[in-house]
Amino acid sequence: MGKRNKPKFAVGDSVVILVNGIVGVVSNVKEFNQAFLYEVQGAEGVYTESALIHLQEFEGLLFDAEQINIDYKFFFGDLVQVKGYGKDIFKVIGFRTEIWRYQEESWEDVIYELSRIDDEEWLECSEDDLNFLADAKDADAFLAKYQEPQRNTQKGKRKRKELLELPNPEGTEDDHQIMVNHLLDIYNDYRILKEFFGDESYEKVMKTAVKKLKKLVSQKQDKKEPH
Repeated sequence: MGKRNKPKFAVGDSVVILVNGIVGVVSNVKEFNQAFLYEVQGAEGVYTESALIHLQEFEGLLFDAEQINIDYKFFFGDLVQVKGYGKDIFKVIGFRTEIWRYQEESWEDVIYELSRIDDEEWLECSEDDLNFLADAKDADAFLAKYQEPQRNTQKGKRKRKELLELPNPEGTEDDHQIMVNHLLDIYNDYRILKEFFGDESYEKVMKTAVKKLKKLVSQKQDKKEPH
């Protein structure tokens, strides 16, 4: 009669289930058809000897349960601005977390998916590249307040071009008054833009408008003085 095989693992042994990396303790040993089957505490089913390895022998990655708490700074519908995209406004339409684990270090990256308000261009970027403007519940009110200055910005750009191309007044009294009114409109529009955005370039246009107004007044006075 041949020597009977002994089970490789005993009840109470700490083992690793190779198929999923779970660590557990052998809770029961069964013999079936001259082979041993093992039950592992915390795992369903039975396992053959080839499916298990002693914990101290295991050199692979152990999958211990890890609780990760992610602090999301932005959520669906929030309005943000992005580094490198000026004053463009984006809406958060999605986000995901990338989990990185190495032997010596570990970290998590939160990636946000965005849609630009003006043209719905899609963009994704990291949390550090975003600047919060308004949450989802206040988004509509914020955009309503923002869109009027935006329209003024486009209007201001056109007027800036007109200002640079403004001809010298050589016409009638009515022509002179039209040009004065035009310059005053430019000055007031850029004053509003500067107050809203705080951009110093708008002040330069205001100064140019004032300079041209003074020139118009001076030219009108020269015409009135007898020679």
